[in-house]
Amino acid sequence: MRYRFVIGIVAAGTLLTACEGLKEALTAHVDVVARAGSQELSVNRLGDLLGGAKIQVPVSRETAVILADIWTGYQQLAYAAAHGDSLNDKKAIDQALAPIINVQKLSKFMDSVQKTFKVDSGSEAAYNQAAGGLLGARHILIAFKNPGVPPSTAEKDSVRKKAEQVRAQVTSANFTEMAKKYSGDPGVAQNNGNYGVFERSAMVPQFSNATAALKPGEISQPVESQFGYHIIQRLTYAEAKADFAQHYSASAVRIADSTYMAQLATTSNLQVKDNAPALMKDALKDQSKHRKDNTVLATYKGGQMTVADFLGWLETFPPQQQMAQRIPQAPDSVLKPFVKQLAVQELLLKKADSAKIDVSPAERSQYYTQIGELVTNVWGALGIDPKMLADSAKSTAEKERLAASRVDAYLDRMMAGQAQPISVPTPLKKMLDAKYESSVNSAGIDRAFERAQKTRASADSARTANQPKSAIPMPGGATPPGAPPAGTPPATPPAQPEVKKP
Repeated sequence: MRYRFVIGIVAAGTLLTACEGLKEALTAHVDVVARAGSQELSVNRLGDLLGGAKIQVPVSRETAVILADIWTGYQQLAYAAAHGDSLNDKKAIDQALAPIINVQKLSKFMDSVQKTFKVDSGSEAAYNQAAGGLLGARHILIAFKNPGVPPSTAEKDSVRKKAEQVRAQVTSANFTEMAKKYSGDPGVAQNNGNYGVFERSAMVPQFSNATAALKPGEISQPVESQFGYHIIQRLTYAEAKADFAQHYSASAVRIADSTYMAQLATTSNLQVKDNAPALMKDALKDQSKHRKDNTVLATYKGGQMTVADFLGWLETFPPQQQMAQRIPQAPDSVLKPFVKQLAVQELLLKKADSAKIDVSPAERSQYYTQIGELVTNVWGALGIDPKMLADSAKSTAEKERLAASRVDAYLDRMMAGQAQPISVPTPLKKMLDAKYESSVNSAGIDRAFERAQKTRASADSARTANQPKSAIPMPGGATPPGAPPAGTPPATPPAQPEVKKP
């Protein structure tokens, strides 16, 4: 029994030692926010960079994360430069650019599919019936002074009466001349008031509805909108024929595209997971962590779309940062159809691969050249090009230290407003992450953010204390020397010169 008791004490002591060791391991680097290459970003360094910034940036946790990401990208590039790695491995570039290359492949595939569509250019009967929601019109606008502000009753009456007077003079023969003379439409100098053919949804409802109610060639009575009063003439088929044919064909192709994709989704039994929106939002919190995440968002016959696939497609949206910011705020009712659209893209890509569609060797070579130029340009801007490093450092370790110090110096200038932030595009960052380790510590971000808040608050307090005291007397206080007696009306400001709008 005593032996068993001793074992228990030893075991407890061992467990206690293990716990202390774990605690030490977990807290040993609590002052480190991020690591990249051979460098570490400390809590104090990030907090001071953000809190002491001379440029207008919000002191927020999000900004701290962005700064940490910028630091890791720059330091990875610095490490690569110190080791003479020009990041020109073609296989790595292909993998990093896969989403962009996939879009090019899809475009070529859909071009081939569209050639199979039977699309006509419309007819006079189709134009007269506004088929495809297409209308053709020109107009004369008798404008309100400020379309952003509801006009007064007096202004509205005045503008309406002028429009009625102009309408009484307008005919098909003189419409263009009357538009030049009276129209307040800013584009009248370029188009003489002729909008050509447009989709009904492209105009304000009052304008579109009035145009649709006209027969080709007919001129309307003044039609009110937020911009003023419009005198509209619907174009005849002869006037609109060429423009209508182009719009009608393009509209028909879009409809055929939508039908083709809808049928593809149905025949493939495409299903979106109920938790897909939540998974997407979670992935956007740390995209680098989820780039290989195979959690399923949607399924279809013969395959599935994963979180990693979603992040890849997200890279192809031009306003990528805006899209990443909008998704977390979007409801599931919007995100699930969005996932379905992306999954259809996956299905189309499989068809493109089956059809052996790919980018040309010339296009692929251009991608390699562009990545090479990007790396060289960023190196040069940061002052870490291998040739620059070789001028002042000999060993690899010396080059690492020199490159890292130049990155830190650049960040100082950037936060002081003396240098512009240099973008490290997603494909390049993916290449760097695949080759050189980097990490960001969430707890370190929190501590850096706290330090930045204190630093900014201290700086704001110091600025306030150094500002000259106001000469405006406080209620009940003494009147400062040179100030007018309390209760004196303020001086009338000088009249401002009138600014005429063009």
